[in-house]
Amino acid sequence: MRTREALVKAAALEFDRAGYDGTSLARISAAAGMSIGAVTFHFPSKRELADAVREQGRSVTLAALENLATDPLPALGRVVDLTLELARLMEQEPSVRSTIRLGRDHPGMGSWSDVWLPTVRKLLDRAQENGQLREDAPLSDVITLVEYLTSGSEAYLRSRIGSEVAFESAVAQLNRVWRLALAGVSADGPAGRRKAPCPLEPEGS
Repeated sequence: MRTREALVKAAALEFDRAGYDGTSLARISAAAGMSIGAVTFHFPSKRELADAVREQGRSVTLAALENLATDPLPALGRVVDLTLELARLMEQEPSVRSTIRLGRDHPGMGSWSDVWLPTVRKLLDRAQENGQLREDAPLSDVITLVEYLTSGSEAYLRSRIGSEVAFESAVAQLNRVWRLALAGVSADGPAGRRKAPCPLEPEGS
């Protein structure tokens, strides 16, 4: 079991760094400090090792969702907390970052958002029923906002992980962005926003 866990940990780091196509069993064996025979004894193929990494990433995420299930906050507040926890996982768990990258490199492996997005939808349904969302904030757009913010946190981390320059925690940054999103940034309110032009019509028509 210790050997298997060490291999999954090494594979998570390699898949996160180089992606599925850029990672080989030989590279993983070198990173784990084991022979290629030890690797193939536990995982005969790279795909099986990738599946084990994805399973760990999904399990870590599901455990975090279960811990948040007892959160006493109203539904919208729980959505915010959920995204902050997702940012923390992306920052601290290589298996989670690998799961995201593997799903992006090979869509057939499934997306990481499939694990947590159903919970977000349920919470936002409840928030809408309880009057926590503005009437001019369509539920589908709020769900898209959550996906954008989560993807943005991952992009922020990927641009900075491995850099020698100190950078702000993704959790702290996302928390600030959420405050802006919930309060709004336009001093004029919704009426001050310009309607996006139709892509099939010239602007101003």
